Amino acid sequence: MYAVIKTGGKQYRVAAGEKIKVEQIAADVGQEIVFDQVLAVGNGTEIKVGTPLVTGATVTVTVLAHGRHDKVHIFKMRRRKHYQKRQGHRQNFTELQISSIAG
Repeated sequence: MYAVIKTGGKQYRVAAGEKIKVEQIAADVGQEIVFDQVLAVGNGTEIKVGTPLVTGATVTVTVLAHGRHDKVHIFKMRRRKHYQKRQGHRQNFTELQISSIAG
């Protein structure tokens, strides 16, 4: 069984037992969170697609850790104009363990 959930402005296809990294969520490590923004639920050949959400469907997850992704280097340059700009960014994430899918 799998589901498509929406969190942090993005959509993720999840199944029970998986680990995923999503945009940072304000929750403690070990805390259980219930996502109710479920866009689709599938089981083999059968699929339920919401309009826009599937009513009564939930995904329960456990927070494993918080961290930061690898640095993304941004380099801008204009040739022959003596212009160079360097910038870096590290995005925060929350690692989740998918416990169960109901719906």
